[in-house]
Amino acid sequence: MKTFSIKPADVKKKWLLIDAQDLILGRLAVVAANILRGKNKPTFTPHVDCGDNIVIVNAEKVKLTGNKLKDKKFYWHTGYPGGIKERAIGTILEGKHPERVIEKAVERMIPRGPLGRQIMKNLKVYAGATHPHAGQNPEVLDVAALNSKNKRSI
Repeated sequence: MKTFSIKPADVKKKWLLIDAQDLILGRLAVVAANILRGKNKPTFTPHVDCGDNIVIVNAEKVKLTGNKLKDKKFYWHTGYPGGIKERAIGTILEGKHPERVIEKAVERMIPRGPLGRQIMKNLKVYAGATHPHAGQNPEVLDVAALNSKNKRSI
């Protein structure tokens, strides 16, 4: 018996569409990260980008549990002394680029390095309901139907 290892030329990528409206952020990010990585396929190979392309729409309507909207903070440093900055996740979702919340959540579940950067190029996140990838005929993936805890209606 030999170990199967897929080659990058043999990878068949699909396009998937996920509507993030009323979905829990962390649960959506886990599903997206596993599909991007290719862990849902029997041909998964750790050193090859064998995952699918994902388009996520309605990123501004994603939900968080508990008090995370005001308590959870994103930190960054400007590079200057005393330059630590923070912003609550609620202000980011209400701001100009709410799609960055989902991008960061998925990015932190993907391995770092060249392969992780290549995998993240397969994720497209849009704040509204429209997207320019209709030509790829993405299949709709209903994340809310996978588990009853994935959706929050409040």
